[in-house]
Amino acid sequence: MAAAMASTSSLASSQLHSGIKRPAWTFACPQFSGLRRGTESSAAQALFFQHAQAQLRLSSSSRRTPTRGVVAMAGSGKFFVGGNWKCNGTKESISKLVTDLNGAKLEDDVDVVVAPPYIYVDQVKNSLTDRMEISAQNCWVGKGGAFTGEISADQLLDIGCKWVILGHSERRHVIGEDDQFIGKKAAYALDQNLKVIACIGEKLDEREAGKTFDVCFQQLKAFADYVKSWTNVVIAYEPVWAIGTGQVATPQQAQEVHAVVRGWLKENISPEVATTTRIIYGGSVNGSNCLELAKQEDIDGFLVGGASLKGPEFATIVNSVTSKKVAA
Repeated sequence: MAAAMASTSSLASSQLHSGIKRPAWTFACPQFSGLRRGTESSAAQALFFQHAQAQLRLSSSSRRTPTRGVVAMAGSGKFFVGGNWKCNGTKESISKLVTDLNGAKLEDDVDVVVAPPYIYVDQVKNSLTDRMEISAQNCWVGKGGAFTGEISADQLLDIGCKWVILGHSERRHVIGEDDQFIGKKAAYALDQNLKVIACIGEKLDEREAGKTFDVCFQQLKAFADYVKSWTNVVIAYEPVWAIGTGQVATPQQAQEVHAVVRGWLKENISPEVATTTRIIYGGSVNGSNCLELAKQEDIDGFLVGGASLKGPEFATIVNSVTSKKVAA
């Protein structure tokens, strides 16, 4: 008993690399570090951990057996890297970025998507190699019409977009879009054959309050309430506290959320959707941290912000797929 207490004390003396202080009780359950918070042990809390641990342990039959030269991931989809350029760029800077991307040597077994601002989509479409597909950063909830300032999924397809990012934290917390509105947008986009990068993630106060799972599940449910098929959906877990702050989640923090999200899909949608849906990480991903993050079993790729504006660094992130390659 004394040895166990000493071990717990030793764990408690070290903080996670992210700088998020861990509540004391979480050191007894390190696989959920920083995710749940409580001041006392309870039967309800114990049941929660049993349930979450069951989600983390997906059956071995749903995992792929890696063979030589393939990418080993918990899911069966291809590694995916998206670059969200946000509200950045000029014709000149984007021309240089596209030139850098066209000249980059990229691993073959990665789906690569870039999301320029609307006004530069045509420029990028006409100059970017076919190796990469183009995404919009947002779209309207339905067919076009008298909606000043909005872009419809139909129009995005017309100019060559294959993807759209929906539910990004900046749309949620700056513009004020709610979960149901985002879910409806995703459903309409998918119905028009536009593929969706569906973003979820918690704010700092929500993580510190132990609501990470609750927030992610609520946001996932809003997508699930409206989406009929998950075939063309990629889920991007982006903790809001790590977006643009330089404070990236540790590989362990990211992995534990990705695993539980995959478990939620298995329990609430289907085992097949849990296996085939790619779950990517976003939040201050860069050329220095991508390799360690990519090694995590349930991280199927990245949604990259600032680093996607730097061609060579974005290429490094794309090529981080090599850290997943294993020999049989």
